[in-house]
Amino acid sequence: MIAFIDDHREAYGVEPICKVLPIAPSIYRDHVAKRVDPEKLSARAKRDLKMKPEIERVFTESFEVYGARKVWRQMLREGFAVARCTVERLMADLGLHGVIRGKPVRTTVQDKAAPCPRDHVNRVFHAPAPNRLWLSDFTYGAPRPNRGGI
Repeated sequence: MIAFIDDHREAYGVEPICKVLPIAPSIYRDHVAKRVDPEKLSARAKRDLKMKPEIERVFTESFEVYGARKVWRQMLREGFAVARCTVERLMADLGLHGVIRGKPVRTTVQDKAAPCPRDHVNRVFHAPAPNRLWLSDFTYGAPRPNRGGI
């Protein structure tokens, strides 16, 4: 929404756009002020700006193989005091993820040629009375290994 307001503020003004969009003008102005002056950012945002290049550096030095746990451990070895959850969050923000061993779990293999079943409730999941509408959900559950016995 901020980008939309930036693009159209010259033609319509900030307040009229904010009346139509679900955003207060003060929130927009606060965002613009933080973008202009990074000193107005929160302590967490300032630290994130400093940590992101370091996380990217460690990730690229590991040939883009390390996941969040190994990046975190490497950063601790290099003397950065950072929490693992912070590394996970920043790696997700940067779009970085490590290599996974083995095959990924595929729960559903879609057949694009098969016709979709009809939607009998038209996405209205409210029943007018008890026992008028029944729904079911298929959720994947990993099979339990056979341990012998009963």
